[in-house]
Amino acid sequence: MAGKDNQVTNPSMTTALNNCTHLSKGDLARLAAARLHDPHRLLGRHAVDHQTVCFRTFLPWATEAWMLCADGLPESPRREKLSPHPDLPGLFTWTGPMASCPLHPTVLWSDGSSRRLQFVDPYSFPPHISGFDLHLFGEGRHWHAHRMLGAHPETREGVSGVRFAVWAPGAERVSVVGDFNHWDGRVHPMSVHGSSGVWELFIPELPDGSLYKFEIRNRDSGSVFVKTDPYGSFFELRPNTASVVYGGSGYAWGDEAWLHRRDPQAWKHRPLSVYEVHLGSWQRSAGGDFLNYRELAARMIPYVREQGFTHIELLPVTEHPFDGSWGYQSTGFFAPTSRFGTPDDFRYFVDQAHQAGIGVLLDWVPGHFPKDAYALARFDGTALYEHQDPRKGEHRDWGTLIFNYGRSEVRNFLISSAVCWIEDFHIDGLRVDAVASMLYLDYSREPHDWIPNEYGGNENLEAILFLRELNRTLQGNHPGVLMIAEESTAWPGVSKPPETGGLGFTMKWNMGWMHDTLDYFSKDPIYRAHHHNQLTFGMLYAYSENFVLPFSHDEVVHGKGSLRSRMPGDEAQQHAQMRLLYAYQWTYPGKKLLFMGQEFGQGLEWNETGQLDWYVLDYPLHQGLLTLVRDLNHLYRDDPALHAEEFDSAGFAWLDCDDASRSVLSYLRRGADSEMVVVLNFTPVEYTGYEIPVPHGGYWRVRLNTDSEYYGGGSRGSIGAEAEMRPHRGFPATLRLNLPPLAALILTPG
Repeated sequence: MAGKDNQVTNPSMTTALNNCTHLSKGDLARLAAARLHDPHRLLGRHAVDHQTVCFRTFLPWATEAWMLCADGLPESPRREKLSPHPDLPGLFTWTGPMASCPLHPTVLWSDGSSRRLQFVDPYSFPPHISGFDLHLFGEGRHWHAHRMLGAHPETREGVSGVRFAVWAPGAERVSVVGDFNHWDGRVHPMSVHGSSGVWELFIPELPDGSLYKFEIRNRDSGSVFVKTDPYGSFFELRPNTASVVYGGSGYAWGDEAWLHRRDPQAWKHRPLSVYEVHLGSWQRSAGGDFLNYRELAARMIPYVREQGFTHIELLPVTEHPFDGSWGYQSTGFFAPTSRFGTPDDFRYFVDQAHQAGIGVLLDWVPGHFPKDAYALARFDGTALYEHQDPRKGEHRDWGTLIFNYGRSEVRNFLISSAVCWIEDFHIDGLRVDAVASMLYLDYSREPHDWIPNEYGGNENLEAILFLRELNRTLQGNHPGVLMIAEESTAWPGVSKPPETGGLGFTMKWNMGWMHDTLDYFSKDPIYRAHHHNQLTFGMLYAYSENFVLPFSHDEVVHGKGSLRSRMPGDEAQQHAQMRLLYAYQWTYPGKKLLFMGQEFGQGLEWNETGQLDWYVLDYPLHQGLLTLVRDLNHLYRDDPALHAEEFDSAGFAWLDCDDASRSVLSYLRRGADSEMVVVLNFTPVEYTGYEIPVPHGGYWRVRLNTDSEYYGGGSRGSIGAEAEMRPHRGFPATLRLNLPPLAALILTPG
């Protein structure tokens, strides 16, 4: 048998050794040039006959190598020296009795220095992904593709390591490269699963926190490039871009009661008041650095709870390279950004919110991705995730690429991302960004710069099918999860079921109401009488969708200023109109959303490079506005009249929508044996004895007056009144009130 010097004494062993070392010139050339698509065929442990095995390993920097034998003592294993291949430096072989070669050989090697490095051979572990998984992925129906692809710590046959897998059908060769192999693509080439385009390799004993990427050689051009993992669960802090092996979450969730509260129907009749947040600029440390997810949880969640919001909505925390994109140009669709900590730190944030009774929504961007060369763009040298033709595959305005929704594996990638956030991070719903840009082939394009669909229309039929499939999948498997569309056109049925021709979202942002409202409030009150229809028109379509009323981050950037800065008049009048604006928003049918800082009257336009102007809360007007938002939230949450029938016309009735000359609106809100009258005065004139119709007589008490000194106002206006049984505008009773200027009164019976 072969001794420690690998001397062969048995003639049959000589034949076996020759078989092991005699590889074809083509195999040797492909191995040397890192062009192998099937390294498991050449490397690792291979049976020569029933008693003999051949072992090969490729170590480009090694001068010597040894194998620890299976028949040695555990405390002092016997070593066999490996023979260098005569025609390829770095290729080492050993042939010997099967009993001497472990199933998973451990190799020692030296690079000529005094160091001795050790590893367990990766190629003794065959590819592990099942044919069924590959079949589902190829069909685009593997909703947990993120558990098949990516980097996953696992234990195989008692050996711990990391299984890597990536989809790259245009590659001739893919290698795992990282800080553990000098970023050398020759060391850890992966094996491809037939024609699936999925490549896989298990690397034993790889430590948690290892940095890695995939080195890809294109099949046609021979070009070689290095890419981050599309399914990576953790990434280096920008500007570095490597993926990071994250050792599987052992996080112990404490939000079981919250998750059980999710209901596929009840959300329609529950209050939803959303605090929209950009984590990097909400608050920062004393030194101006980002706060960790755990620090943010300790500060933000008590604040949001005190203010009465039901949910926090996060601008995208999916990993992204450029701070100025606010997360809307993502490169890591399965990874919370490392700017604020680890994936488990993010889980802690969500868990703490749930335990405090607050939901967490995530802004999610399936419409486009950046062109950064290290990420998804031309991932395997081909237009893999995007369309080849820029008329379908590129957003001209944003300088980004558009996903190819017609490709099964791409749809699978996106739906798996959504499932990952819901299942692995317990997110309560997704706000899907820029849906209009997905639905229209000619979105923001010149007439010559788009390709009609097969019927000659401008509808993106592939994107429509994707959105329906996305919503069916998430809501079918996770009833009660919210899917909210930012869709800025009149596309019909966005929040209607797919089986009735809709897109299947639970809700849609009401962009028309938002634009009309802010435009109206920006006008000097003297001119508002001529624009009264901007307040009343929205009721004509208010129940065509399940609407969210948003004053989002988009309204306080790009030179628009803050909400407060848009209001005419002096500072006191601006704050009065902010209070009036929020009373209108909180009492109008539809769920609520407010971007951070606007709850206390941030004066400057939002800037993601710093933090909010928290110091203004030292001033009474700002503190009063914050108090008003808190009280509106609690009134909205506590009284069914404001939330039980937000998507049904039975919950709303105009009392008087025609008083344009005095710019006053009044309406009734109803729900679950509760009713509420809202009167809004959009002028700086105080009206005395103002009459409005009401549904019955009796005393009507003012529950909230936005002009209260408690909120920074002058405490003008009625505190309540007895309704006369005198018909008015089709109602049986009339109420006479004193209306404070630029203010709202909210009244309830009794």
